[in-house]
Amino acid sequence: MPEALSMSRDLGLDLVEVADKANPPVVRIMDYGKYKYEAAQRAKESRKKTSHVTVKEMKYRPKISGGDFNTKTRKVEKFLQDGNKVKITIMFRGREVTHPELGRKILDNIAERTDSFAKVEAYPRLDGRNMTMVLGPDSKKMAALAREAAKAEKEAAAEASAADAPEVIESDAEATESADVIAEISPDVEVNVDAEISPDVEADTDAEADTDAEADAADDTSTDTTEEE
Repeated sequence: MPEALSMSRDLGLDLVEVADKANPPVVRIMDYGKYKYEAAQRAKESRKKTSHVTVKEMKYRPKISGGDFNTKTRKVEKFLQDGNKVKITIMFRGREVTHPELGRKILDNIAERTDSFAKVEAYPRLDGRNMTMVLGPDSKKMAALAREAAKAEKEAAAEASAADAPEVIESDAEATESADVIAEISPDVEVNVDAEISPDVEADTDAEADTDAEADAADDTSTDTTEEE
């Protein structure tokens, strides 16, 4: 033991007794602070990986109304989707316990509504004046629902993009047709303008020519009259 102590001091480490009842005792030279730190980190990681499942409870009455049944069942669905187990309890009062089929019908309805993402872990059983059933989340069914939801979103996005595409094509087609119409209309407009303007211009020109001829004739007449005088 003294030799082990001197060796640990020379190395700057700790001397830890492993088996004190052994003869001779078993010891280990180590960094005890580092060992404790690593052990704490391993324990922390193991706690992170441990899944904590909470058991919720929802209570029903055999003569529950439809609105209350739907409200309570929606809460049960939320508990299951959050990864919790749910204990369903049907509470009987007085002579209601003589009709357990009423409670069994309610439990069957709940199990049917949650069948797409949950499973029955403890089937209905009568315990005194209460009938209980335990539901738990089904990871496989929930994964399948998630895949279906993702697929539906992709299909919806594809349909939306397909619905937007024809509008762009139609707009381009309309623009092309408008350009063609303008191209076809422009020559006609020019021809019509020329057709409307040309006769007027020619008529004005002819009228001016006739006026000039008449003026020349009048001048000639006045000249001849003067000469005769």
